[in-house]
Amino acid sequence: MVATTSSPRTAHHRLTPAEVEKYRLEGYHVYRQPVFPQAKFNGLKNCFEDILNNLEADVRPESMDVPHFQYPQLFEWLFADEVLDLVEPILGPDIALFASHFICKPKGNGKRVPWHEDSHYWQTMITPMEVVTVWLAIDPSTKENGCMNVIPRTHNTGRQGFSDYDDLKPGEAVFNDEIKVAQRDPSKAIAIELEPNQCSLHDGRIIHGSEPNTSNIRRCGYTMRYVSTKVRQHHEKIGQWHHLYLARGKDHAGNVYGDPTKAYAEMARFRAKHGKKGH
Repeated sequence: MVATTSSPRTAHHRLTPAEVEKYRLEGYHVYRQPVFPQAKFNGLKNCFEDILNNLEADVRPESMDVPHFQYPQLFEWLFADEVLDLVEPILGPDIALFASHFICKPKGNGKRVPWHEDSHYWQTMITPMEVVTVWLAIDPSTKENGCMNVIPRTHNTGRQGFSDYDDLKPGEAVFNDEIKVAQRDPSKAIAIELEPNQCSLHDGRIIHGSEPNTSNIRRCGYTMRYVSTKVRQHHEKIGQWHHLYLARGKDHAGNVYGDPTKAYAEMARFRAKHGKKGH
């Protein structure tokens, strides 16, 4: 952790300028302090457990994508100052929620996440591709139960978040494709191990993935994804199955925003029917 004496945090900033500079260079940052007060974190975990316990029988827990479309109570945490103050030093004061995802690997048979860039799945959705993901640990996230691994600095390669992919056998992993072997180097990967209520932040273009969970401990994280409101969502292309939400400040790109007090169950059903599951 960089000392804060020469790089102090300011109002609405939980990262120092030095930490932001390192994030921009490496493509990720690990935040070892509690993100939420304990009671508030416990509330989020209880909310997650309720959602998990009500999953349909054929839905894998790794696939709990955009739960806020159906459970608007999640905005208590998605719009919380504790989270927005982590991303404002990177994105600026005008922030939109892009997406969220409970990615829960059950003990014993949790699926691996192939090497990928988030941007690969979003390239028709937004311009420019500038997304910060807050990966909040709901459970302990360790090497044993399949924590996330990132390959530093891959967000700034010549491919800029758009590598080439090979298809995988359907069902063998969380996603059905993976970056070609020649375009990734797992030997350079860093394991992001976290305690509950700690988080990491990563650039949407960085190469990352995780191993399966064959341990006897569940691994769940809540990814909360944000963009500057200068980023434009291509609403004319994706308005049927996705919403941005204005989280802080004002819009700069003429975006259409969802209503955080409203559930969009029909949108969730449309996504499920037409294959938009995860990222």
